[in-house]
Amino acid sequence: MRVVVSACLMGESCRYDGGSKPCDAVRDVVGRMEPLLVCPECAGGLPVPRPPAERVGRRVMLRDGTDVTEAFERGAGATLERCRSFRAPLAILKAKSPSCGRGLIYDGTYTGRLTAGDGVFASLLEREGICVVSEDVVEACRPSVEHPVAIVVGTGLGHIKELVHPVRRIPYAEIPGFPADARTIEGHSYEAVVGTIEDVPVVVYPGRIHLYQGYSAPQVTSLVRHAHRLGCRDIIFVCATGAVEGNATPGIGIITDHINLTGHNPLDRPDNLSSVESPFVGMTDAYTPYLRTLAHGVADDKGIGVSEGVYAGLLGPSLETPAEVRALAALGVSYTGMALVNETIMAHALGMNVLALTLASNAAGSPDMTHESVLAAAEANRDDMDTLVSGVLRLL
Repeated sequence: MRVVVSACLMGESCRYDGGSKPCDAVRDVVGRMEPLLVCPECAGGLPVPRPPAERVGRRVMLRDGTDVTEAFERGAGATLERCRSFRAPLAILKAKSPSCGRGLIYDGTYTGRLTAGDGVFASLLEREGICVVSEDVVEACRPSVEHPVAIVVGTGLGHIKELVHPVRRIPYAEIPGFPADARTIEGHSYEAVVGTIEDVPVVVYPGRIHLYQGYSAPQVTSLVRHAHRLGCRDIIFVCATGAVEGNATPGIGIITDHINLTGHNPLDRPDNLSSVESPFVGMTDAYTPYLRTLAHGVADDKGIGVSEGVYAGLLGPSLETPAEVRALAALGVSYTGMALVNETIMAHALGMNVLALTLASNAAGSPDMTHESVLAAAEANRDDMDTLVSGVLRLL
């Protein structure tokens, strides 16, 4: 996988003060990729060292009022041309910089205050469709023994637990909020496995319960809350779906967004909000763009065909009618399923980074879609799904 990265994060002395800002998390990730190191400010002819600059509206100004916008734009444009030739889907850029900052940048007062916005170069990359993140995002997604990656898997996909080198097992009956009398569905098992995959600490939950079984949203999301209490900051959901004709085809997909049509929400119960600051949680980028980009990169490197799209969470257990499928297609839905949406809402509300992978086993609404066909498709795509999950963990 190719990545564009700010040279200062890799230890190159190109910052305004003549120094660098090496980041161990970035170095670790980039060490498993093919990097292109950039410094748009140097590319614009600015010296090292140089006076500090901050972005004021559309301009970039020095503390003394000197306008250096032209040099910043020249360097950003020249660096963009290099990036176009390099064809990387991801850029890891220095946070807060007037050139490379993403989301928050210094506000032009030279007081250390931040304001919403992007640097000159970061803005250009985003318009190119490149996923731009700061070193803070990479650090926040970095797993460790204290912060293992949670993996929750669905129908027929529990084989992922076989990738784990186990050190501990946790029966679901010991998980707070999980119903003690839960009825097991074929293709699921109710024992979490703690250990490592590719030397990455993980907690794998090889089964889940569903609203259509009569359980509540708090019960359905109990595994997410348990993972959060164990220190997990990243959570990977793997689920089976139907593909909506015209928007997706059967096979492996990456979820980009969802529509919650279940009629339930885990944040509507006061007793389910002990770790949530507010139930009014914004859901933009609930499926973390950085993790989605890593998954695409792994798929490309391994020759695994993947698509992406919007997931519609339905109550079930009956499958979709042809009319419902046509309506969902008109809404821009690519995948249909009976899980995921409430779990994602809970994980996002807890501040977790979410990646959702799906195996679309059949066309949604097709007469041949049965529980048995889902299990058969899961087995047929087992190796590719295992490779994809393992590859993402390696990059993290």
